Amino acid sequence: MSGAVLHAIFDIAAWLAAFAAMWWLSRVRGLQFPSQSFELPYIATLVFGAGLGAYLFGTLNLWLSGQPGIARSVEGALAGGIAAVELYKWRNGIALRTGARFALPLAVGIAIGRIGCYSAGLDDFTYGTPTALPWGHDFGDGILRHPVQIYESFAMTAFAVFYAAAVFRRDEYVIVNGFYLALAWYGLQRFAWEFWKPYGALIGPLTLFHLLSLFILLYAVVMLATAPAVRSRHERAAA
Repeated sequence: MSGAVLHAIFDIAAWLAAFAAMWWLSRVRGLQFPSQSFELPYIATLVFGAGLGAYLFGTLNLWLSGQPGIARSVEGALAGGIAAVELYKWRNGIALRTGARFALPLAVGIAIGRIGCYSAGLDDFTYGTPTALPWGHDFGDGILRHPVQIYESFAMTAFAVFYAAAVFRRDEYVIVNGFYLALAWYGLQRFAWEFWKPYGALIGPLTLFHLLSLFILLYAVVMLATAPAVRSRHERAAA
């Protein structure tokens, strides 16, 4: 089975797992999320922004790395989705934080999707730089490389477990602010792994995805720092 087919299979599995996580959250008794995040215009804006960001930043990183073609990026999708939704909320006067229900689906989807990137081999251009570490992986060119896709998959799996445990404990802070905690963790771990990727530098040693990671991390930190206090164990989730 080719790497492209495996990648597609894991992409589908990632979407299905994300929807399953969202369904599970909807079945947890006493757990509610803002109704705005279920509305069609909101979802359409999110999908458009994420799609635009995925291809814009994915392709730009490819060109900055001296590679021809068109690419898409998970991190670009996150940045595009954030920008689009915040603009939508601003134009429609929505002050409520609407991302809470996406925390677990985001972590689960990325964790599974990155296995697809790992399975795609060299064609996916998400592999790491050469390494002498014993877990280095040969993606088909005879060179052992950092399996950075697996690093990211493990990191996001850890967050998914952390968040699910918080749901079982009814940890209101984590539930209400889960989306921003997921973004902070994603930006932090992604920034670290970017040093082990063969991408073209943009500012000093930093690549485009280093800068996107910092943007996502900064956004999350600001949202967490300005989050309203959680007043009740069972109050409506409003992240």
